[in-house]
Amino acid sequence: MEFEYWWLLALPLFFSLGWIAARIDIKHLQSESRAMPRAYFRGLNFLLNEQQDQAIESFIEVVRADPETVELHFALGNLFRRRGEVERAIRMHENLLSRTDIDPEKRLSAQFELGQDYLKAGLLDRAEDIFTSLQASSFGESARKFLLEIYEQERDWEKAIEIARQLSATSPTSYQKEIAQFYCERAASEIARSELDAARQHLGEALTTSRACARANLMLGDMETQAGNHEQAIRFWKLVETQNPAYLPLTADRLFNAYRHLNKIADALLLLRDYLSRNSSIDLLGATFQASLEHEGARAAYELVRDELRRNPSLLGLNKLLEAALLDAPAERRQDISLAKNLIHQHSQRLALYRCESCGFKARTFHWHCPACGGWETFPPRRTEDQENA
Repeated sequence: MEFEYWWLLALPLFFSLGWIAARIDIKHLQSESRAMPRAYFRGLNFLLNEQQDQAIESFIEVVRADPETVELHFALGNLFRRRGEVERAIRMHENLLSRTDIDPEKRLSAQFELGQDYLKAGLLDRAEDIFTSLQASSFGESARKFLLEIYEQERDWEKAIEIARQLSATSPTSYQKEIAQFYCERAASEIARSELDAARQHLGEALTTSRACARANLMLGDMETQAGNHEQAIRFWKLVETQNPAYLPLTADRLFNAYRHLNKIADALLLLRDYLSRNSSIDLLGATFQASLEHEGARAAYELVRDELRRNPSLLGLNKLLEAALLDAPAERRQDISLAKNLIHQHSQRLALYRCESCGFKARTFHWHCPACGGWETFPPRRTEDQENA
């Protein structure tokens, strides 16, 4: 390949063009930096130093100086909402919606953010209007999830069922469990109004929606026992084992009381002991222990708890064992046993809680609906010690 001498002339030209292009880029960056308000950089500096209040004020100054900063409007609005300053978030997003120069997608985003502001502020009717209008947009699925949250707060179970069915049809997540619970809530409202036929219909819908809905059979059994149909109530409660054995502790006291009305105490004790042998549970042990203590005496109750503790050691079970031992102990030993029982009782109370599997919220009473995160059936009907042992 021959060397072309004219390349020597071209090299200085290429170098000059590159130098000119670089100078143009540098001048462009410098002009952009000068155009950026100093308040913006102050805000960044405050954020880096974790001084959020000062950062917010600096960014607000930027927004006032340059109303075109749409993204900064969104960022500030979201920050206000997270901090609980909902009124400022609302003003920020309403200001965006009042503008005529933003593109349609940004306008939808502003509506979506404003709906969340209203929801956070407790203005449920305004939030519902916005999310309803967004159902046909690109925010449709998210809007329906917020609508579901609103209907749950308003206890409008009919609308909650409708929107949950729409979500089931458009998303990979199944809402059958939630829909079944909504039918149970409708049934509870009908029971409170003594509309028992309507309540039974709703509970039937719950079981049709989700065969694993143990709450529906528990409620059907409660209705039967209120009507004096104890045998039918027992049949409903026994179905819980086929749905989810974890919910058997919720049936224990119900079953024992129903059998007692039928004068079948022996059958009740046999059934509860059978459940306990196959499904270890502190609550189930407590119910069986109490029934045995009342109808078989302290010695039988003691042996029941002792055998269970050998299989599944627990502080709560030990507390029951000491309770039975105290009743059957000679007078000279009762003070020592009582002291040990009180100490165990104090330490075991922190383990006698129910815990939400979704958010970790703990409560002394069982909930179908978590008061903290709003999840349905996220509380296993097992004490925290049961869960830790498992």
